[in-house]
Amino acid sequence: MTSLFDPISLRGLTIRNRIFLPPMCMYRVEAKDGVPTDWHLAHYGSRAAGGFGLVVAEATGVSPEGRITPWCCGIWNDEQAGAWERIAALAHQEGAAFAIQLQHAGRKGSFYRDFDVPASGSVPLSDGGWETIGPSPIPFPGIAAPRAASLDDIAKVRADFVAAAKRADAAGVDAVQLHAAHGYLLFEFLSPLSNQRTDQYGGSFEGRTRLLLEVAEDVREVWPDNKPLLVRLSATEWVDGGWTVEESVELARLLKDRGVDMIDVSSGGNVLAPIPKDVDYQIPLAAAVRKAGLPVSAVGRITEARQAQSILDEGLADAVSVGRAALRDPHWPLRTGAELGVPRDNLPYSKSYLRGRF
Repeated sequence: MTSLFDPISLRGLTIRNRIFLPPMCMYRVEAKDGVPTDWHLAHYGSRAAGGFGLVVAEATGVSPEGRITPWCCGIWNDEQAGAWERIAALAHQEGAAFAIQLQHAGRKGSFYRDFDVPASGSVPLSDGGWETIGPSPIPFPGIAAPRAASLDDIAKVRADFVAAAKRADAAGVDAVQLHAAHGYLLFEFLSPLSNQRTDQYGGSFEGRTRLLLEVAEDVREVWPDNKPLLVRLSATEWVDGGWTVEESVELARLLKDRGVDMIDVSSGGNVLAPIPKDVDYQIPLAAAVRKAGLPVSAVGRITEARQAQSILDEGLADAVSVGRAALRDPHWPLRTGAELGVPRDNLPYSKSYLRGRF
């Protein structure tokens, strides 16, 4: 049985298989204007042609200051949305569903690309950087301290997510994913290690989850009823005193009540932590969050065909997100299907690639 290649339906969207391309930062907008380029068209188009069921585009800033780096994509204006429309259309032509991850980087914004050695740390204002915000003025190690977000800042963040979702819908995008993982703004509010506020957005579980739940409600209100709303969540910080798996399960229940349709379960990124080295280190997190009643996708060091299939066989997740292996092999789903013995005619080959089937 190869349930990896069974379709999965989320609201009115049927995805052709359960192998997803997760959002991975590319940092390739050389003009620094947030407009995705031909490079992005080729990158995402090749993975759609390679058989992925859902292609989720990289963290995409809902505002200029929502980006991680000046070289990140955005969706805060119509020119950017038009460029995304072209990419979504190519993915659809190749049979894949296409999503965009909506992002505000918070205190981890205005950062140099990791491959721009020797430059590192925060980009100064003189080089195109910006002042960052966070729930509290606590810096991430190695970069500039943020300014504590005011209530006006929070209202703007909410409005920016709404405007970005509207543009994504107009661009023909099938789903949007809210980035509440890896220590970026929405997760910064969740964690007591980065959120030391004493107002309605801090303190208790209710206060720390308020912003994410508000953004989910806001986006669901403007996002079409027949299109799924996704969330990427760090289920744990791997350190004492941080966000916990138990909190993630409770949050998942609240997100379900607000119209979220699936959670991509990741971990870490908000503080320096001893993250396990095990191959399947995040899979138990996905299984735990799944008990809240929402479909989940599992991600993290999923590289082998039988490994991916066993995650579904054991009921640990509803889909798998394959990241770094997909950077090495855009046709990972097709190769995986061949390794699992799926008949060639049942695999989602692009018509022009039929002569090269595995």
